[in-house]
Amino acid sequence: MANYVARIELHSATYDDYETLHAAAQRRGFSRMIVSNDGKKYQLPTGTYVAANTNATLEQAYDAAQTRKAFWAVVADWASARFSLQQAA
Repeated sequence: MANYVARIELHSATYDDYETLHAAAQRRGFSRMIVSNDGKKYQLPTGTYVAANTNATLEQAYDAAQTRKAFWAVVADWASARFSLQQAA
């Protein structure tokens, strides 16, 4: 099983464009939350998503991060992470 983190920046985007991106990412198996080792959930920055414990390949994860708007994207496979984020409610 793999873990992926994706950072997507939309060009000339509105708030509604990012809301559309968030919904599309969720449908494709990405989450805007990351879960720590103690089970607590943390909100990721806008345009940042994780897909945890997936059978997808890196290429499939990158393809899932595509959008119809002009964008930049980085998708990386990771085994562990450190972060300083706001805990989700």
